[in-house]
Amino acid sequence: MHTKKDEYILAIETSCDETAAAVIKNGTEVVANVVASQIESHKRFGGVVPEIASRHHVEQITIVLEETFEQAKMTVDDVDAIAVTEGPGLVGALLVGVNAAKALAFAHNKPLIGVHHIAGHIYANRLVEEFTFPLLALVVSGGHTELILMREHGKFEVIGETRDDAAGEAYDKVARTLDLSYPGGPQIDKLAQIGKEMIDFPRAWLEEGSYDFSFSGLKSSVINTIHNATQRGEVLKKEDIAASFQASVVEVLTEKAYQAAKKYQVKQVIVAGGVAANQTLRKSLTDKFDQEPVALLIPPLWLCTDNAAMIGAAGSIAYTLGHRSDWFLNANPGLDIELYGRR
Repeated sequence: MHTKKDEYILAIETSCDETAAAVIKNGTEVVANVVASQIESHKRFGGVVPEIASRHHVEQITIVLEETFEQAKMTVDDVDAIAVTEGPGLVGALLVGVNAAKALAFAHNKPLIGVHHIAGHIYANRLVEEFTFPLLALVVSGGHTELILMREHGKFEVIGETRDDAAGEAYDKVARTLDLSYPGGPQIDKLAQIGKEMIDFPRAWLEEGSYDFSFSGLKSSVINTIHNATQRGEVLKKEDIAASFQASVVEVLTEKAYQAAKKYQVKQVIVAGGVAANQTLRKSLTDKFDQEPVALLIPPLWLCTDNAAMIGAAGSIAYTLGHRSDWFLNANPGLDIELYGRR
């Protein structure tokens, strides 16, 4: 009787301001996971500076890969394939990871697999629990707010997306107006825990039956409220603004995910992306789905932010489905997840 050989994927992620590498076993087990964050470098600019991010990736990529192999007690020759984020993301940052992956794959004669960054965030959940289809993924990050329906592995159907600002983007802009340090999301979440919901900020529900999102009106409303109060010499408590703003975002995200889950009769709802680390959102979703016959899966905090373990998890599925990239693989900052899933 044949026992199935274990499969090991080396994964590389450099889409924004984290240089990361990981080794994933059989798509669900983390053997090694290394992340070099650049938050300190970008803090003084109040956001990610693409040129600086790219330069840091160049400096860090070899060190991160060496550390990953050390942690895994393996070499490149021990892995079955090399997965890398090809997009979306910052083009200069993506190029560093893509070229490192291509060089390793070429030199060691390994299959190369381009991975969609958001598919990675979704598959981070599979490192915790197996998927049950059909499932709905609520993706909430700095650049993305989407509801994605999955009926099988590797296929993605976007049923709702943001029409303007992503939720994470709105968080960062509001945080900047409140003079909070970068990244703004965790700062607002922290303040909101001690604040009171005193201001009734708008909720953008859009037209009937739409699962799309819009946060630019909310962001403008918060900024105008702060400016108007300043002009009148009023002092608004930062924590109350944070709590009121967050209540609006979380209510819309929770309600739309809930309605979509019911409409599409999904068996599982998974949350993905950096904003999935938000305590209020986690509690709101848990409360909403508590009495429902739907399994809610929220990843641990370390799997919410950018990492390569998630890219390895998504890469493993792509590898099993027979997807391979050629030597023309390039950084693709505007990669569409639906088209990616049709390869």
